[in-house]
Amino acid sequence: MLRTNDPAGFGLGTFSAGDSGAFAGLVQGDEVIDLSTQTDRLGLIGPISTLVLLESWDELLPILRELAADPGVPRRPLEGLEVHAPVQPRQILQSGANYRTHVIDLHLAHAEPAEGRDEEEARAEAEAIMDRRAAEGSPYLFIGLPSAVTGPYDDVRLPATSDQHDWELELAAVIGREVYRVTPEQALSHVAGYTIANDLTTRDAVFRRDMPAIGTDWLQSKNSPGFTPLGPYLVPAAFVGDPMNLQVTLTLNGDVMQDASTEEMIFDVAALVAAASQTVRLLPGDLLLTGSPAGNGIALGRLLRDGDVMEGRITGLGMQRTRVVAEEVAQ
Repeated sequence: MLRTNDPAGFGLGTFSAGDSGAFAGLVQGDEVIDLSTQTDRLGLIGPISTLVLLESWDELLPILRELAADPGVPRRPLEGLEVHAPVQPRQILQSGANYRTHVIDLHLAHAEPAEGRDEEEARAEAEAIMDRRAAEGSPYLFIGLPSAVTGPYDDVRLPATSDQHDWELELAAVIGREVYRVTPEQALSHVAGYTIANDLTTRDAVFRRDMPAIGTDWLQSKNSPGFTPLGPYLVPAAFVGDPMNLQVTLTLNGDVMQDASTEEMIFDVAALVAAASQTVRLLPGDLLLTGSPAGNGIALGRLLRDGDVMEGRITGLGMQRTRVVAEEVAQ
């Protein structure tokens, strides 16, 4: 069931039933409006996907509001429908090292021991680095692959090439209007809505051992098939409220691992969209992942194992639930 921050709110998702094809649906509570039955009101011809809706977002959002408010529009139960990733993006931009406590923990985890310096001094040094970065630096952005996107309830298969796979729950902004080189003040007007992403990471593949000077290898560490569980729904920005005041919570087998507010971001959503747009022409349906808070497995000394179940929640965006399955190795 979806409960947004606005009583009149709704989400958009991608669904299927049995062997029928996928369709875009408008979700309220535990009911879905099949938007493929509303082509006349939407003024659309042909198959309707969430990407099609996002490509005409400014024109279609008012009509979607009308459909949601119309008690005469047929609805079907959400129960029994298969829920897929809410949107298939053309491009994915990801923000690294964007939550203060998370970055400090990673800095301490990877820092070389210094003779005569205790943990408190090391943390104070890391905090000073974060303060300078927030005041003088810029977001750290890199590219993800759409092929890594999977549904919010699909199993996640862990590659057998490593046993160091980690979770990173994140708020994802979904672009609703083409944007190129905008200011932070203009940026949020180009965001259609938000969804949940779990940006899984293979920790021992992040840094290249054969050529350390190259630095990070995000292709190997973050883009295995299914490494970006997405959804369950895209919730329009108007129903989310302040994106910098949402709680991000991930549990592993029922135990809370991540639980932090988006207000802990070093660079807010507007700053991230603006920074990405300086280089990339962002298109409707594109995703911008905004970073993950503290509580990752690498810092806790507990990485993902076969059979683990992750549940990710963000205020007003619903919940995703994914089970971890070890890759079978041919004998």
